[in-house]
Amino acid sequence: MTDRHAAHRAPDVHGAQVPAVDVPAASPHATTTVEVAGRPVRIRLSGPAEAPPVVLLHGIGRSLEDWTDAHELLARDHRVLSTDLPGFGLTPAGAEKPGLGTFARAVVGVLDALGEHRPVHLMGNSLGGAVAMTVAAEHPERVAGLLLAGSAGFGREANVSPLPMVWAALSRMPVVGPRFRPLARAAAVRSHQDCFFDPALATPERLRHAALVGSQPDFRATFLGTYRSIGLPVVGVLPGWRRALLERVRASGLPVLVVWGEEDAVLPAHHAEAAAAALPQARLHVLPETGHMPQIERTEELVALAREFVASVEASRPPR
Repeated sequence: MTDRHAAHRAPDVHGAQVPAVDVPAASPHATTTVEVAGRPVRIRLSGPAEAPPVVLLHGIGRSLEDWTDAHELLARDHRVLSTDLPGFGLTPAGAEKPGLGTFARAVVGVLDALGEHRPVHLMGNSLGGAVAMTVAAEHPERVAGLLLAGSAGFGREANVSPLPMVWAALSRMPVVGPRFRPLARAAAVRSHQDCFFDPALATPERLRHAALVGSQPDFRATFLGTYRSIGLPVVGVLPGWRRALLERVRASGLPVLVVWGEEDAVLPAHHAEAAAAALPQARLHVLPETGHMPQIERTEELVALAREFVASVEASRPPR
């Protein structure tokens, strides 16, 4: 366990056109599905239909639940869409190989299915940030601005390991499986604790949901396929796609807000400096005593930053 966890007690864990689909603002936790390329994609949609549209994107191996609290706060005065990326969350994978391009097309497909053709404010955490940038690069006319929270794409280091998945698979084997179950549980707890400055946020409820997500039929292939598409063990996140993507985002001229946790143990905080250098138009905000998921660990601060950012972008855009 890292030194920054020493002061915390770990949890005791065992085991213009508005959308055509409407989920009442009074039900911020309700989810539904829309069909994209012949497959259902799970979404959460709430907030005033006429309000500025915001899209929330999760990281590798995660789900739309990572944005639950931020979604609820933003939906008071924004039209907010949270979506699973295909093959993650509780959404099946599509026919395409997993990767940034596939995920970006799925995001645009969800917007089309909802009839949402206004430029949206994309907010992505970790892999979701790289997906948001890919949407911006491929379809800049569909994007009003980017909020990138601990986003992939700015550096080589990434503390994301498939090892917990390996232990989990071994723990399900006949005869020898019970020997690996303690290792699988410990690896799952550790990987979730590493997402936060305060490891107590890796609650039993979050661990149970992660186990549910990890048990989905497409999860393993999607995780490994995504992992291989953006990086390699030891080598880390590959530089080629990062350079090309950042050049396109920079050329788009879109407004960007970069938010980072100062104690991010997954994508180190010095990636924020690389982001500022790669995207000179970006604003940068570093949150102290915060890990890899500021939308969970510093929900109110992140939402305040998001509100100010969206308002400033909307104010600078010509009237529709």
